[in-house]
Amino acid sequence: MGISNKVEENLKRSSWIRAMFEEGEKLRKIHGADKVYDFTLGNPDIEPPEAFKEELKKAALSPTPGMHRYMSNAGYPETRRAVAEVISEESGLDLTEEHIVMTVGAGGALNVILKTLLNQGEEVIILPPYFVEYNFYINNHGGVVKAAPAKDDFQPDLAAIEAAITGKTKAIIINSPNNPTGVVYSAAILEALGKLLQKKEAELGTDIYVISDEPYAKISYDGVKVPNVFKYIDNSIIVTSHSKDLALPGERIGYLAVSPRVKNLSLVMEGMTFANRILGFVNAPALMQRLVTGLQRESVDIALYQEKRDILYNSLTEMGFRMVKPQGAFYLFPQSPIPDDVEFVRAAQKYNILLVPGAGFGKPGYFRIAYCIDKQIILNSLPAFRELAKEFGLS
Repeated sequence: MGISNKVEENLKRSSWIRAMFEEGEKLRKIHGADKVYDFTLGNPDIEPPEAFKEELKKAALSPTPGMHRYMSNAGYPETRRAVAEVISEESGLDLTEEHIVMTVGAGGALNVILKTLLNQGEEVIILPPYFVEYNFYINNHGGVVKAAPAKDDFQPDLAAIEAAITGKTKAIIINSPNNPTGVVYSAAILEALGKLLQKKEAELGTDIYVISDEPYAKISYDGVKVPNVFKYIDNSIIVTSHSKDLALPGERIGYLAVSPRVKNLSLVMEGMTFANRILGFVNAPALMQRLVTGLQRESVDIALYQEKRDILYNSLTEMGFRMVKPQGAFYLFPQSPIPDDVEFVRAAQKYNILLVPGAGFGKPGYFRIAYCIDKQIILNSLPAFRELAKEFGLS
């Protein structure tokens, strides 16, 4: 007794990612950090770009009077204008600062959107494998989770999505480049999804929002460009943070952008600005807003992540592990050699390899590798992976 039933129940279902990270802490104390190969957390090891450091230095040495005071709950107009300008270029639509709310990371943005949109009992469709916190965010605001599993190549399955849509469907959360698979959703899939939703909205007399969670949108490989969802789906909202593209996860700075084509646009924007306040985020951190204003076209060196992807993908597939080659983000999502992915992940710990079971992402039978870690640790881990592969009869 003492805490709410809902929170107590959610604690039992809490993140596998954190649980495995804590296992790593124990192993590091026993074996030393250099002998533990921890692939659990999507915590970038790359430092922010030089342009960020210059902006930070400028803010410290030449502070603008009043720069730490309260601001509009939606954020500084100049920051929102800078965000809107880049999205306008990418989407071909005319966005202004009125379409943007600066938020406390992507997690803050998702909670603001769901708080604004959901009535008790309305449904949100998510696509396994998915970022595990979606379940909790939807539950926070009285929503009901409906799952529409992706195809074997991890692209959205439109037939599964259509089957999941009911008169209570309020939103669909998509995530591209995807965590945990690294798959980028194609323009053709987004266009087909937009047409499907138009058809279902007309049939059911409802509005269905697509919430596109895009913290990895600037991290893509092999010349793949991440399509802008606004081009293909009218009733859409982009969510992102600068945790990955600028390597600022601890700063919790992000934004939500609402398509100019969204129905009841003014009311939606007013609701989201209000929700930003009443959820206790109030507004995104003032200093970080000022720093990222001029960095909307910047990113970390993506080639560093691609090199790590290639080392692991090529090595593990040679060992017999099977997986879809990721086109973005910094994750691999191989099939477990045995049906019980949790048992496999436990076996990997014998070799000091820390992985996250696919069950934690709603996709049993797989496991996730986060390769946003030091390259030398990746190279050091390969003999351990070979021993693990040998134990399970891979070749």
